[in-house]
Amino acid sequence: MVQVASLDLRGAADARRGAGGWARRWPWARSLVANPVTVLSALFLMLTVLAAVFAPLLTPHDPTFLDPAVRLQGPSADHPLGTDDRGRDVLSRIVHGGRVSLLIGISVTAAAAALGATLGLLSGYYARIDTPIMRTLDGLMAFPSILLAIAIMASLGPSTFNVFVALVVVYTPTIARLVRSTTLVTKQQAFVESARSIGMVDRAILLRYVFPNGLSPLIVQCTFVVAFAIISEASLSFLGAGVDPETPTWGNMLRDGQRVLQRAWWLSVFPGVALVLTVLTLNLLGDGLRDALDPRARRR
Repeated sequence: MVQVASLDLRGAADARRGAGGWARRWPWARSLVANPVTVLSALFLMLTVLAAVFAPLLTPHDPTFLDPAVRLQGPSADHPLGTDDRGRDVLSRIVHGGRVSLLIGISVTAAAAALGATLGLLSGYYARIDTPIMRTLDGLMAFPSILLAIAIMASLGPSTFNVFVALVVVYTPTIARLVRSTTLVTKQQAFVESARSIGMVDRAILLRYVFPNGLSPLIVQCTFVVAFAIISEASLSFLGAGVDPETPTWGNMLRDGQRVLQRAWWLSVFPGVALVLTVLTLNLLGDGLRDALDPRARRR
């Protein structure tokens, strides 16, 4: 009886360890899941991404099909969000427009993070190249981001790839400065000095010790860069300096709706709501990640 009881107690203890093991191993995940706003933001973004990926299967109409017979019709059963001035379905264009906006936002963030992290690591770790790298990036940051993007687009011409290039140039300095600041702090730590003392090469030190210690703020910053890139793409498209005007994007839809705003409010309201909700949830997710990944915030 004693042996059976001890086995039962041991099994219960193992069950408790298994249930709470992930929380002890990843305490930031428990803090993240405990925040309902962050969870709802993540779910909304997941649904938005899935809708963009499967847009051809979900949309009721071809977003580029012209039907002048139904132009400027309000929301109805056949066209839930109405039609534009060329008879194109607004709901289909919003869903397909999310593909372009999200693709640009995510790809710009990935490229800017890779390039900015590399420049930040090199600049923060090697003092001899810190000045030329950072003064060049400071020169780029001296321009307002939207004006710099417009100037680059005026030189390259309107296209999706050129928008990608322009926004990577705009947002790389921000990430580089963040990674540089964390690198300057981390390289003074005792474990980095110990790695140098045993003869570890700089590349291994940067990849195994310096970069991982600055990964948390980089992840948080990337969520905001995605939001900023989506807004910048919409702004460029609204001004006519972004992607092809015939391509369904939220910025192009806002520009088209602005011309007939008094007659057809839905052309601007629904794309604007999609843009605002996406950017808002990205910012809320970034705030949740910042609180979850900050040990001081978890202790509070």
